[in-house]
Amino acid sequence: MIELGAIQISLIILSAMLIGISKTGLPTLGILVVATMASVFPARESIGIVLPMLIAGDIIAVTYYRRSVHWLTLWKLVPWVLGGLISGYLLLLFNSSSRSIEMIIGTIVLSLIVVQFSREYFMNKSNAALPQSKSFIIFMGTLAGFTTMVGNAAGPIMAIFLLAIALPKKEFIGTGAWFFLTVNLIKVPMYTSLGLISLETLSINLWLLPFIIIGAVIGIKFLPLIPQKLFNTIILVLSFLGGLQLLLP
Repeated sequence: MIELGAIQISLIILSAMLIGISKTGLPTLGILVVATMASVFPARESIGIVLPMLIAGDIIAVTYYRRSVHWLTLWKLVPWVLGGLISGYLLLLFNSSSRSIEMIIGTIVLSLIVVQFSREYFMNKSNAALPQSKSFIIFMGTLAGFTTMVGNAAGPIMAIFLLAIALPKKEFIGTGAWFFLTVNLIKVPMYTSLGLISLETLSINLWLLPFIIIGAVIGIKFLPLIPQKLFNTIILVLSFLGGLQLLLP
């Protein structure tokens, strides 16, 4: 691990709080966390540090929204998400270059910004405009599995999928929470076998846990007071800058 300065520690604490907020109030914040953590740690190592943090947030979200879940939707995604996870695992297994992982994550982040703008568009149109076919489920499930494996960056992918099938707000968050808890737990042995999770990384996760909890409380209690459209715009701009930073040499 690298030595951390005051600014880097502040960024990590902010990321922990954003994870809490994203899990209980605004699912798309994860793309900012991905870019921020990959700017503090080497990109490949950062995904192993972030995963247990995400699981902590998932557990809080599942506890709070435990009765708000659409199980049929999750079962439809399972085989395709697993395929995406395996593809991402193979990429990490045979690609040890931190720089190439940075570029992959940066490209994913910038691509997800486009997805987010698409979400804003579709929110103002009929959800029927989005394909509801099996091919759509296969594509989104595989993409979600791949992006969560290589960069913990599937939040916006799942968000646009859940939006497309028109789930009510609570079921939207609850179904996403169960999805990510399940997928992230599956990733633990994979990341461990790749050397991305260790006692050293878990020690970092442990001291960040209180900040994840604080973020989760903010997401539950205070996020509805912030104008959603303005908040989303700020996050998209910051995420774009973070993704762009990862692509630049």
